[in-house]
Amino acid sequence: MSAQYSGLDWLVFAAYGLLLLGSGWFFNRRSANSQDYFRGGNAMPVWAVAISVLATSQSAATFLGGPDQGYRGDLSYLATNLGAFVAAFFVATFLIPKFYQHNVYTVYELLEVRFGAKAKKQAGLMYLCGRVFASGARLYMAAIAVSMILFADIEASHVIAATCILTVAGLLYTVYGGIKTVIYSDVIQCGVYVGAAVAVIYCLIAAIPSDIPSVLNVLANPGPGEASKLALFKFDWDFSPSGVFNIWSVFSGFVLLNIAAFGLDQDMTQRVLTCKNAKKGSKAMLYSIVMVIPIMLLFIVIGLLLYVYYQRPDLMHSGVSGEVLPTFEGEPVTIFMYYVLNHIPSGVRALVTVGIVAAALSTLNSGLNSMASVLVQDIYAPWQQKQGKNHSDMHYVSAGRVAMGLVASALGAMACLCFYWQQYTDTPLLQFALGVMVFSYSGLLGVYFTAIFTKRGSPASVLAALICGFMTTLLFQPYVMTLYLPPEWIIPIGFTWQLCIATLVATLVCLSAKGSNQQLFQGQKA
Repeated sequence: MSAQYSGLDWLVFAAYGLLLLGSGWFFNRRSANSQDYFRGGNAMPVWAVAISVLATSQSAATFLGGPDQGYRGDLSYLATNLGAFVAAFFVATFLIPKFYQHNVYTVYELLEVRFGAKAKKQAGLMYLCGRVFASGARLYMAAIAVSMILFADIEASHVIAATCILTVAGLLYTVYGGIKTVIYSDVIQCGVYVGAAVAVIYCLIAAIPSDIPSVLNVLANPGPGEASKLALFKFDWDFSPSGVFNIWSVFSGFVLLNIAAFGLDQDMTQRVLTCKNAKKGSKAMLYSIVMVIPIMLLFIVIGLLLYVYYQRPDLMHSGVSGEVLPTFEGEPVTIFMYYVLNHIPSGVRALVTVGIVAAALSTLNSGLNSMASVLVQDIYAPWQQKQGKNHSDMHYVSAGRVAMGLVASALGAMACLCFYWQQYTDTPLLQFALGVMVFSYSGLLGVYFTAIFTKRGSPASVLAALICGFMTTLLFQPYVMTLYLPPEWIIPIGFTWQLCIATLVATLVCLSAKGSNQQLFQGQKA
């Protein structure tokens, strides 16, 4: 049985459509200059930036992968926020003050101070490569869900159509207003998908006939030999993909992952740079981490309740035993999508649909704007200046809109590629979305650690470090390991440990070259 929409569902769709049109018209006022278009005139309120950072870090992967994590596992993913707090204090201490001191448009301009213009360009290109991977993967996840719900199948043509719908909607919603539009639209989209999660939890609680203490007792004690599904901290020494949420991974790989996300990824850092000063930017980042904990908990709770709904007939009073096999058109799907397609009440089905779209748009919009800013500020503008061409400020705003169109096309193509990639690797959605970010983050972390804490490194070693970080991560992928190792030697390694190893490699490579005392990190921008 596939999803069938009722009149109430279509009413919800109409309301969301009007919300998009109204907010798009209100926020898509043309920016006066590039400072306004890419940095919001450094006048964005802390609360809006915090919610925008939160919405950017969430995505369709969270909307679908969070329940999947709760259904398959426990609460341990929430513990990763401890690593996020450590990372936030690092970024607030060492990076954000430097961004404001040097008045940068992108985080990679800081490398120009230390290593020269080539390093800025190389880091920007590596970010673009990694962001195409990460945002394309998240767009793919949303497109799969939208295809199943809107077209009642996952044929390639319909997945592509869903990808195009989401990409075009995100582009039209963002292209004129710039970062201001992105931030305020993120606030709206965040409200939509959080509201959808709350509605799903209400429906599940209403559908489970047992009382809440009984449900909590079963989750704490699922059965003989089974670990508690309410476990928050895991202390096992597991370096495989199944162990990425243990406490050792939290204070190593997840710290690095969040340093990269909050301090080296233009997608998130661009929001922080729209605040009035470094203090307010740091405050917005910390607020976003505080807010993500209860919101992530909502999505994991959905998975825990789905576990009760489908796997605990003793609590459902159904007398049916056996774990449900979530499939759609013969293909495996997440348990949450199985519930949406088969058992969710009318009205809420449409709300979940728009929630998935909202989560996708909030991430897509931010990717479009941040990638366009890197293309224009770090690559196109320096190239034009090198050619001796002096363009007006509005020329670069127009170039930013063209760049958004190019970026949207790249993300759409990557989303289609991810359809085959994720199915081939059989990786859970949440781990897949997080893992693809490691490819670019490892090299960037190695370069920035060298720039911040040492006087070593050169433009050549920066390029080598970025490439080595990427290649080291690639060599750890199981589908690549089969090319150079016998099957019995292949040991799957979790993405957090891949990040630790690849970052170490990249750092050592960047440190291999002597630095120049003429351009220290503490120096002034040229």
